[in-house]
Amino acid sequence: MAVNLSNLKPARGSRHRKVRVGRGIGSKLGRTSGKGNKGQKSRKGYSRKPGFEGGQMPLRRRMPKRGFHNPTHSEYAVVNVETLGAFAAGETVTPELLIAAGFIRQVRAQIKVLGDGELKTALTVRAHKFSKSAEEKITKAGGKVEILP
Repeated sequence: MAVNLSNLKPARGSRHRKVRVGRGIGSKLGRTSGKGNKGQKSRKGYSRKPGFEGGQMPLRRRMPKRGFHNPTHSEYAVVNVETLGAFAAGETVTPELLIAAGFIRQVRAQIKVLGDGELKTALTVRAHKFSKSAEEKITKAGGKVEILP
């Protein structure tokens, strides 16, 4: 049998009739409509706050606060000098280039270059922060360091 517009049907079992709640005794979902008997949860418009435990002290308030949480803390995605050796000499290494090459995963992260390893090619490196040893190694190889805002 050829399939055309006149005999198209959805796949068997893919379409279901919606359950009509509160439609009489024989439907198995009449009277209390599957909500059980009485109580807050059976009322219309009921919604519980996330984390509410029925008046018991919620878990997040039972747990002690630990340590110090710095509100101005900033995290850096770290790249070592030796990984920069993968780029061709004279190239400008930017955060976008590092993400495209797969050296960094976080897209919005600030980047810090650390001085682990050796660099033999002259590169212009743009990042948010540099360690002193990384800065020395990049300039010693004939490259330039540019700090991003």
